[in-house]
Amino acid sequence: MIASPLEAHLVDRIAALPDVEVLFAPALLPATRYPSDHRGVDGFSRDAAGEARWNELLADAEVFFGVPGDTGPTLAAAIARAPALRWVQGTAAGAGEQVRYARLAPADLERITFTSAAGIHGGMLAEFAFYGLLALRKDAARLERIRAARSWEHFAMDELYGSTIAVVGMGGIGAAVAQRARAFGMHVIGVARTAHPNPLVDETVAIDAAADAYRRADTIVVTLPGTESTRGLIDRATIESWKPSMVFINVGRGSVVDEAALIDALTAGSIRGAVLDVFEAEPLPPDNPLWTLSNVVFSPHTAALSIRENQRIVDLFCDNVRRYAAGEQLRNVVNVKEFY
Repeated sequence: MIASPLEAHLVDRIAALPDVEVLFAPALLPATRYPSDHRGVDGFSRDAAGEARWNELLADAEVFFGVPGDTGPTLAAAIARAPALRWVQGTAAGAGEQVRYARLAPADLERITFTSAAGIHGGMLAEFAFYGLLALRKDAARLERIRAARSWEHFAMDELYGSTIAVVGMGGIGAAVAQRARAFGMHVIGVARTAHPNPLVDETVAIDAAADAYRRADTIVVTLPGTESTRGLIDRATIESWKPSMVFINVGRGSVVDEAALIDALTAGSIRGAVLDVFEAEPLPPDNPLWTLSNVVFSPHTAALSIRENQRIVDLFCDNVRRYAAGEQLRNVVNVKEFY
């Protein structure tokens, strides 16, 4: 069952797989706000006949492509009407969080396999990280002031070459960041669960022994998921140990960072700046200082989204369908104890 908005030509790709019957009723799905939107327009609802037909599709579905409604509670509501369901392919790298907030019964977690779209968004998030890093290192705000004043003012710019970057989390996003950092001639420290060597980085340190790496770094990029084990990992003491040249980048989850301590450092100017796609509370409250701090490059958790996103997710899904039919291990299975 196509359970979230998807372009018809991509549905056709799924339908062309051997021994697959696709349940697809686009009139029962919301219109999209932008390409590869999985939630759709606000205020969408079905009439009584549409809701009845939707429930019939849910009852017949063995597999969902997408999370119905794109939230935990709407996923739970759909699962309650889907007794034959055995697998849900999420469209987000953080699909585990949706499963967490669905608060499913143990029996549902046992009978249904959940897979995420992890790895799909790494390139986009790495590009955003370097967009923000370059904007701060090259002082884009100062360049705009110079242009506005027509002043022809010269100043010495900072550079990435030869600087040190610590990439916290060496999954798909971290790997994409490390590859691009290498291309800029940066010294790359991979911060991972263990200190096993990684060909993508110059050195690897274990995450529980990374304090010295954080002190040495000119840039830190967090790519970690939001779990109980990562909550508050970048704490006030860590932030206070950073160089004044530090640019902090978070494209993982806001819960990993002590946001109040980060705001204090940014406000005081004790670090160079921050590049943020994720936040402790989302949407970010209107009175949060991160909206207006001049040394913050800001995205409202949209940096991973791409016009090619659905194409990449369908590529992943088609491979997983083949694996599912063959009884093989699926890619990106969500851990339903830690929900990532």
